[in-house]
Amino acid sequence: MNLKKTLLASALLSVAFGAVQTQAADVPAGVKLADVQELVRGGGAEPATLDPQKVEGTPGSHRTRELFEGLYNLDGDGNLTPGVATSYTTNADNTVYTFNLRKDAKWSNGEPVTAHDFVFGFQRAVDPVTASAYAWYVEIPSIVNASKIINSKADVKSLGVKAVDDYTFEVTLERPVPYFVKMTSHQTLFPAPRKTIEKYGDEWVKPGNMVSNGAYKLDSWIVNEKMEMVRNDQYWNNDKTVINKVTFLPLENDSADLKRYEAGEVDITWNLPSDHFKRLKKESPNEVIITPQLGTYYYQFNTQVEPYNNPAVRKALSFAINRDVITKYVTGVGEQPAYSFTPSIVNGFDPETPAYATMTQKEREAEAKKLLQSAGYDKNNPLTFNLLYNTNDGHKRIAIAIASMWKKTLGVEVTLENQEWKTYLETKKAGDFQVARAGWIGDYNEASTMLDLLTSTHGNNDGKYSNTEYDRLLNEAKTMQNPASNYNKAEEIAINQDMAVAPIYTYVTKRMKKPYVGGYQPNPEDNIYTRDMYIIAH
Repeated sequence: MNLKKTLLASALLSVAFGAVQTQAADVPAGVKLADVQELVRGGGAEPATLDPQKVEGTPGSHRTRELFEGLYNLDGDGNLTPGVATSYTTNADNTVYTFNLRKDAKWSNGEPVTAHDFVFGFQRAVDPVTASAYAWYVEIPSIVNASKIINSKADVKSLGVKAVDDYTFEVTLERPVPYFVKMTSHQTLFPAPRKTIEKYGDEWVKPGNMVSNGAYKLDSWIVNEKMEMVRNDQYWNNDKTVINKVTFLPLENDSADLKRYEAGEVDITWNLPSDHFKRLKKESPNEVIITPQLGTYYYQFNTQVEPYNNPAVRKALSFAINRDVITKYVTGVGEQPAYSFTPSIVNGFDPETPAYATMTQKEREAEAKKLLQSAGYDKNNPLTFNLLYNTNDGHKRIAIAIASMWKKTLGVEVTLENQEWKTYLETKKAGDFQVARAGWIGDYNEASTMLDLLTSTHGNNDGKYSNTEYDRLLNEAKTMQNPASNYNKAEEIAINQDMAVAPIYTYVTKRMKKPYVGGYQPNPEDNIYTRDMYIIAH
């Protein structure tokens, strides 16, 4: 394990049973604050919803975390800090978790946040009526009856959650899952305001209707223009919040995001266009922030259609990708070539190097030709397909580069197809693609957050990869104190044997931040909260 990974692992390891330091803006002594405490953030794509149980994708997650709070949060080092829960206990076999809730937690309408709100939130997540794209997330820790409810084989009220009293919330698992509490920082497991949802239905997340329990509340939302949030004066830690208003701009185009930043209209960008990195690093070195991220950029195959149901074809396409060229010349801001699906910085896991990673690129390309020929394709009978990606300059550059590699090495004819974010998600979910750009950022810091994505029943396994032995290994790993051996065997099956997806590189977050924004806490999971920040007089 290298030093970087050791430091990250030690920072991300602790799971507190008692009260620890809470998150808040920590303004150093002597720092003079600006009179106007307002922040403008680049927000990536416009999210389809702000409903915690329905949000899909990181743009929605970032916004939802401002508005809502779960049992626990994650600080800038990735450690758990209390949210609505102040502490928790478990039974002898670690299958029953009892969370003690703070009595000063309130919804933005002044009503108390209670254990009943968490029961309702957890139940909404698995209820087929909700149609949550993240229902699978509740299955991962094996909460009692979650799978049965999702598959309409049990009543939603039979889910293993209970309000012992107003401020004691109990969760029962079918088997011990060591990382369960880490998972509670994800929006899928946030509380939900029953009365508001029952009153407004799907309209409950709109300005004027929404009731939330986070540091901020929704003030206005002009679709495709801006989303404004103001301080929630009912938030239990409101006295420690400094920024009064945060605005998210839906700037899906990285170049547009940067342009607004350079014009002084954005304080923190969503992303940094790679082709500007060298210039910006030279001109504004203190404003460029690069952080290793727990996630993988990859290409996804639709394994339900020919010839992508053939591992030889998938391997050929993967082997022909020169990842060093992509990370050095196309992205070029610290990304690392990926040959495994799980990033090496994941806490407590050292993925073994797959065989193809030890080959030279020339050797990989020679093998790719043989594999594709074995499937009946060559330059005289070229493989042709559409490569789908969501609209973004960076994705386009990568797609152009890889399509060129495939053409040069294998004679493959590729047509690039870009779609707006929401349409792209719907297209993949419907299985209406051949090969598609994809990316996955870990929802919690443990290898299963990546590997579970490739199990047969996972809700975001849009390529429909399925291997019974792989499923068995991941299922068995959930109860193991040290599941590393199962994880390595699973990686061997999914990537070295089947090439379920083609890993390309491990992510970094790359942003521009104005020098007057204090309290920004970058971390591998990219859990960034405005409530931690403040604006310095400038």
